[in-house]
Formats: sequence, structure tokens, C-alpha cells
Amino acid sequence: MRTIITHLNNVFFFLDNDNANQNNGDDHEKNVARRNVLVGLGGLYGASNLAPLAYAAPIPIPNLKSCGKALKEGSIEVDYSCCPPTPAEWNNIPYYKFPPMSKLRRRPRAQQEYIAKYQLATRRMMDLNEKDPRSFKQQANIHCAYCNGAYKFGDDVLQVHFNWLFFPFHRWYLYFYERILGKLIDDPTFALPYWNWDHPDGMRLPPMFDRRNTSLYDPRRNSHVRNGTIIDFRFGGDEEVSTDVEQTVTNNLTSVYRAMITNAACPLQFFGGRYLLGTNNTKDAGTIEKMPHTPVHMLSVARLWRMDMGNFYSAGLDPVFYSHHANVDRMWNIWKGLGGKKRDIKEEDWLNSEFFFYDEDEKPYRVRVGDCLDTRKMGYDYAPADIPWINCRPTRKGREGKVDSTKFDPENNVFPITNLHKPISFCIKRPKTSRSQEDKIEKEEVLIFKGLKYDSSKYVRFDVFLNEDDNVNADELDKVEFAGTYVNLPHNHAHNNNKKMDNGETFQLDITESLEDC
Repeated sequence: MRTIITHLNNVFFFLDNDNANQNNGDDHEKNVARRNVLVGLGGLYGASNLAPLAYAAPIPIPNLKSCGKALKEGSIEVDYSCCPPTPAEWNNIPYYKFPPMSKLRRRPRAQQEYIAKYQLATRRMMDLNEKDPRSFKQQANIHCAYCNGAYKFGDDVLQVHFNWLFFPFHRWYLYFYERILGKLIDDPTFALPYWNWDHPDGMRLPPMFDRRNTSLYDPRRNSHVRNGTIIDFRFGGDEEVSTDVEQTVTNNLTSVYRAMITNAACPLQFFGGRYLLGTNNTKDAGTIEKMPHTPVHMLSVARLWRMDMGNFYSAGLDPVFYSHHANVDRMWNIWKGLGGKKRDIKEEDWLNSEFFFYDEDEKPYRVRVGDCLDTRKMGYDYAPADIPWINCRPTRKGREGKVDSTKFDPENNVFPITNLHKPISFCIKRPKTSRSQEDKIEKEEVLIFKGLKYDSSKYVRFDVFLNEDDNVNADELDKVEFAGTYVNLPHNHAHNNNKKMDNGETFQLDITESLEDC
């Protein structure tokens, strides 16, 4: 499917519950401009998981001796090496074992009382020799190497985003980063503060990161999120943000609810799609990675710079990155506590995937995904905080009667799309209607887009609404018609000689709960 970059407002889907005849109809336009995007439709499937692939293999640690140049945009190379120091005994790197623990480290919210300790630890990390694997530059390079094409397996470029490696990679990454900080200030109980952007009180850049001339300050941050300004998950970069603070907070909470509950009923929806050796991997990010993880990245950097939090290769150069991802990691813990099918993946190919890190004593180790599933066993936990988004299931939008699906084109008359200059509306026949509660528990109904292609170095975003009518306001995400959001963080997708990068991306939305409310 051919696709190009275009300007998009919003996308609206119409689910034909009555399997009525579908005819051409009028376009419905909305007034909220969004970003550049291209869309292809995969279809609507009543499924939650596909069977594991028997012929693939888990991801091993990369060969550091073959680590190459990372790319920041297209074929433009990062102007420094992101590769870590190569251990002397490369072929004999041991598996990491958790050290004895006398006290559980409790990660606090990013608050003023913790600022002195965190500033000191970060300053000492920045003062280390850049060749030291524990230095701030080398720690930032970890993200660059794993995310911007420095590591390869044959012709395949290793990528820990857009797939099920996202959560475990960043958990291990923060684990060692935190232990290094604690070692540098001689405090084994030091815990990385988390930025709780999922709570109204945390929907601002934490003040500890907004103090000039400190180790936690980054001058390349977006002025729109400084000085206590509320962050708006709907926008990124230098766009003007909403002035309606109350609606912005409500939209943000609704987005978290959709990402944590509505669209993440099953493991692969939350964690992301499979990523294995020996397969033609497709980008298939999990719910939290798309939203709000990516918007918080983009909101934290000025578009002028296109670096630090605004690109994978440089994200670790902003200290707020680590507190941002601490909250992403916290979402993993919270999600598993919500019950139902919300549990860790049990497939061996995921559990046995590996990463490489240096510890606080400069010793190299390999780590397994299966060893990072319980943070308390890893020696840390999170200070409790309210999660008001859990009560933010959107309410029914008032309308007179049902949406007339015969007014809209069927999806096969609309897709593929190569230009989107206005909202796109279409109708889909569901595979099954009037589903029983038992059927809904057994199978999730999932709306799948396949073959999304775009310039991955650009910020991309679009929203999805179900059964939209004339009353839908795209500025109000706390309505039942809002199904979810697709977002892309600028990055380099792959080296130019990678022949396996043309599949496009998959975007999935679990619409089981949404259909109950529409």
C-alpha cells in the first residue's frame, strides 16, 4: 500500500451494527487541525491474541563489536558514536543477579523535597569521564544505540520501540541508571523520582526540572510546558496548547483511561506486538507507548531543536527523560493490578529476550526480560499516588437517534488513502453484532489499521472516533465516541539498506468497551 505524508484533521469510523446497505454520503469535517499522517485499513477483527510463532527466536544481546553509526534522520548519521565501551571478555558476559537487599527503594513523585539529592547525583554523573560507561553521556547513548539503528542482526536493525520490548527494556535501563546515581552519592536507598503526569497535579513539568543552572535543567525544552503550564496530551512540539485548563485535564485523564483500560484489555495490546529474530517484524506499539508516552516526549522539547526529548537518539540527554519513563514503568505495575486479562506475557520468546548494561561498578551484564517482571524482587517500588483516571470512562454523548450508516462510504471505497487534507469518514461492517457478555470476555473486538507509512523523522498524530455524529467536538475527548489516538515520536526507522522496512506499521484499537457506550 502506497502512502505519503499529508495534513490531517481527524478520522471518524462508523460501525454498521445493522449491516445496512452502504452508499456514498457527505463528508463530515471538524475544525481541530492535527499532524501529518497516512492511513491504511486492515479491518475489524474479533480477536485478542494470535498464536505464537514457532519458527522465530527471542532477541539476544547485540554484538557490541559490530555496533555501528546511529542515524538521527534518514541517512544522516548522529555526529558521535552511541556505542558503549566493549567489555574485555565480550564472549563471556555473565547474567545479572540481584544483589542482597536490606531495604526496598521507594520511588517518590517528582517533588521539591527530593531535589537536592537528585541534583547532586545527576551532577556527579555528568562530571564522570565520558568514556566511563556510568557517565551521563554514556547512559544517554544506551537509548541512542538501541533505538536509532546502531545495533544490527544481519540486515535487521534492532529496535526496542513499537513492540513488546518497550516496557522491559526501559525498566532495566532505569534500574541500572538509578543504581549508578545511588552509588555516586553513596546512598543505596536512592530512588528515581517519577513524573506522575497521569494525575492533574502532575500535568505540569515538575519544578525541580525547571531551575536554571542546575543539573536537571535542559535549555532546549519547550517554553509551552515551562513555568507551571498545564501539558496537553493532544499536542506536540510548538503548537499552541488549549487555554481551557479544565477540559485539557479531562482530556488527559480520558486518554490515560483509554490507554490503560479500554484499549489494553490483553497483554499484546498493552505491551505491543511481537518482535523476534527470523521474522519480518512490523511496528506495532502498545497503548501507553503511543499515548501518553509519546506526547509527553514531544511536549518537552521545542520543535526548533528536534533533539533531546524530541528524538530517540538524544532523549536521554534530558534528565526529565528518566522521571518520565519512571512513570511509564509505574503504569506497567498499575495495569497488572487492574485484573482480568491484564497480566504479563507468558511467551518464552518474550521472557528470554535479552539486553546489555553496565552496573554501578562498571561491570558488564546481560539481563533477561523474564527477570524484570516484579519490581519488588528487583528492589524497588513506587510511592502510592491517586489515579483519578480510573474513574474517567467517557460518558454517553447526547444525540437524537442512531447514526445513519448509509450516509457514509464503506471502507473498501475509501482505502487506501494517500492524501488526507480533511477528516475521513467511512463505514465498517462488524464481523458479529449483539455479542453476549461471555463472548466479550472471551474475545476482544479490535479495530486494526495495517500498512501505515510516513516519514518517521516527523511528529505524526491522529484521533479516532466511532459512530460520530454532528454533535461530536474533537476538542472533547471525554465523550464515548473517542476511541483512541495514534502518535509517532521522530526517530530513524532503519538503515537505508534494510530491505525489511516496507511493511508499514500496525495500529490497533480495542473497541469492545467503546461499542458498549456508543
